[in-house]
Amino acid sequence: MEPVELPIDGILDLHLFNQKELGDLIPDYIEICLKKEIFSIRIIHGKGKGVLRRTVHSLLEKNEHVVSYRLADDRSSWGATLVELKKG
Repeated sequence: MEPVELPIDGILDLHLFNQKELGDLIPDYIEICLKKEIFSIRIIHGKGKGVLRRTVHSLLEKNEHVVSYRLADDRSSWGATLVELKKG
């Protein structure tokens, strides 16, 4: 499978990925955001049955760079998670 080139702008749309890829994708994306001094990110996981959301939250819970995360409070609501990363 050909690698996918992602823009690193603080918005990660998981609709393009298989759930099995998330264990590497999310930590790698966080690392790259930190290098680019992006400390607030949005992970779009969709609403569905919540399986993807729970996987994302589990990975965020374990990540040492994550200060906090919460469901979006805009129109995407529980279809996206907002993440705050540690600065420095």
